[in-house]
Amino acid sequence: MSDELGAAKPSRLPWFLFAGAVAAVAIAGFLEWSARERAAATSTQLEDVTKQLEAAEGSKTTLEGQLAERDGQLAERDAQLAALAAKSDELQQSLESAAAELAKFKEDAGALEEKLQAEIAKGEIKVKQLGEKIQVDLVDRVLFDSGEAALSTRGQEVLGRVAAVLQLISDKQIQVSGHTDDIPIKNEELKKQFPTNWELSASRAVNVVRHLSETGGVKRERLTAAGYGEYHPIASNATPTGRAKNRRIEILLTPSLDEKKATLTTPKPVASPTPGKDKPK
Repeated sequence: MSDELGAAKPSRLPWFLFAGAVAAVAIAGFLEWSARERAAATSTQLEDVTKQLEAAEGSKTTLEGQLAERDGQLAERDAQLAALAAKSDELQQSLESAAAELAKFKEDAGALEEKLQAEIAKGEIKVKQLGEKIQVDLVDRVLFDSGEAALSTRGQEVLGRVAAVLQLISDKQIQVSGHTDDIPIKNEELKKQFPTNWELSASRAVNVVRHLSETGGVKRERLTAAGYGEYHPIASNATPTGRAKNRRIEILLTPSLDEKKATLTTPKPVASPTPGKDKPK
C-alpha cells in the first residue's frame, strides 16, 4: 500500500507541450498556405484588372482614332461644302454677268436696228444677235456702186448712222468683212486694180473701216478689216438672187480683247532655289 502511494505518477505536461507545438506548427502552416492562396488570388485579380485596364486603354485609343478620323471626315465635308458654296456663288455671278451682257447686246442690237430701220425694211440690211456677238449684214449696193470699192454717197450716209451707234458701244471689237460672188472680174481696167475678188472684197472692207474711223469717229484700235472674196457664201451662186446675197459687207461686234485678257489666270511666280541647295554636283 505504501509502495503504491510512494510511487510518483508520470507528468502529462510534455505531451501537452508537444501537442501544442504540433498544433502551432499546423496552424502556422495553414496560415502560410492561406496567405499564399490569398496572395495568388490577389495576384490573379491584379492580372485580370491589369488586362482589363489594358483592354480599356486599347478601346480608348481605338475610339480616339475613330473620333479623329470622323473629325477629319467632317472637316473635309465642311471644306467641300464651303468650296461648293463658293463655286455656286461664282456661277451665280457668272450667270448674272452673262445675263447683263446679253441684255446689253440686245440693247446695242436694238439701237442699230433703230438707226437702220429703213434699210432693214427693204431687206438691204440685217441685224442679228448671235450669243455674245452682233452681226450687221449690208448688201453691197447699199454701200458701193457695181464693181467699185469706193463708198457711194448713200453708203457714206448709211455708215454715218452705223458709226453713231458704234461710238456708244465701247466694249466691243469690230470686224468688217468683205464678200463677193464667184463671178470673176472681167473688165480689163478693173482687173488692173482688183486682179481677183479677194482684192475687191479686201479693198471694200478697208474703205468701210477707214470711213468708220476717220469720219464716224470709231476708235481705230477696235477695228479690223478682212477680205474673204467668194469663199464664204451664204447663198447659192447659181442664181442672181443668191449672188446678190453673197455680195455683202459684214460688220461683226465681239467682246473686247481687253476683257478676254482680264479673264486669263496670272501664272504663279516660280520660287527661287534656296542658296546653297540644289547646286550641280
